[in-house]
Amino acid sequence: MKKIISLLLLLTFVSGVHAQKSNKKVMRKLIDENIDFAVEQYKFLSKNVPANRAPKSYDAKTNKIITSDMSWWCSGFYPGTLWYLYENTRDNQIKREAEKRLGDLEKEKYNTSDHDLGFKMFCSFGNAFRITHNPQYKDVIFKSAASLATRYRPIIKSIQSWNSNDELKCPVIIDNMMNLELLEWSTLMGADKKFKEIAINHAGSTLTNHYRPDGSSFHVLDYDLSTGKIFRKLTWQGAADSSAWARGQAWGLYGFVTMYRFEKNEKYLNQAKKSASFILNHPNLPADKIPYWDFNAPGIPNALRDASAGAIIAAALLELSQFTRGEERQKYVSAAEKMLQSLSSIAYRAAPGTNGGFILKHSVGSLPHNSEVDVPLTYADYYFIEALTRYKKWYL
Repeated sequence: MKKIISLLLLLTFVSGVHAQKSNKKVMRKLIDENIDFAVEQYKFLSKNVPANRAPKSYDAKTNKIITSDMSWWCSGFYPGTLWYLYENTRDNQIKREAEKRLGDLEKEKYNTSDHDLGFKMFCSFGNAFRITHNPQYKDVIFKSAASLATRYRPIIKSIQSWNSNDELKCPVIIDNMMNLELLEWSTLMGADKKFKEIAINHAGSTLTNHYRPDGSSFHVLDYDLSTGKIFRKLTWQGAADSSAWARGQAWGLYGFVTMYRFEKNEKYLNQAKKSASFILNHPNLPADKIPYWDFNAPGIPNALRDASAGAIIAAALLELSQFTRGEERQKYVSAAEKMLQSLSSIAYRAAPGTNGGFILKHSVGSLPHNSEVDVPLTYADYYFIEALTRYKKWYL
């Protein structure tokens, strides 16, 4: 009997090893094919983006690329994606395009008009420095961190996201968690220590004020700068103030994983796990694991999906898996694998030479404002390629 049990255990082990090897082979093929495809798409895209402009999206009806000036919050994603593609391929045409677009973007290091410098300057110059070690890029990042720090409001221990307007006095949005990496990295690399302090304070305020007991996040908090109290908690891009806007949940998850990487504070890791649990166990998460644009969107299951949220979540889960072990780690890796496989399918990925050169289809910018609805978006592409790169580095 003992021999039979031992034989069964051995067969189970061998079967598991074989399955792992088979899965790695499948994922390696998927990643290599996606990177090759993305390189060709972005070479196609680059031909239609004017100097000093950044690609935003694509209008299929007019067959035109929609672009922005460099102050738009998404202007760093295109060069950032190019740097990831260069890292994977060493294609010098891609590198030249990346360097060219950094030149257009550099002036944004002095922009203090909004909170999006992390998105703009770290996704672009951060990747560029990581890959090339060019000290000029580090200087740009430091100046960008100094500009972002001007938006810190000590009374609320948070970075003000948007400037005040007729509706909001001092808005702080969950997206802002994504800009803390710029501050943490800058201090780590020798810049002002206050950048790190600001990041820690902002993360703490977000943890205390943005999150609900179920692990979901409000989108916007509006603060009173005279008292430090919160006027109200609401949404700007979600279905309702009380709903869980999908990309907002993705930003929060990613941001707290990043903060744990720098600080190794368990409260950040715990929040990341709680956010991941909310997302992965939500009854409205579709079988392919690409979320609806809001977890409480009207019309589910016929509501629009948001490929950008899926890509961000996949990238975040892969890093979260690095800080966990055993079954917990495998849960996050398996979910990310499913998301990447779904995004690689014809349901979400463009056909070669189509989609204006963008990689993914079916993202949602702001449905309540009828802005960028069911279209390709640069940040969907960026986090998709980032997730593929992370999987390749950590699990192949």
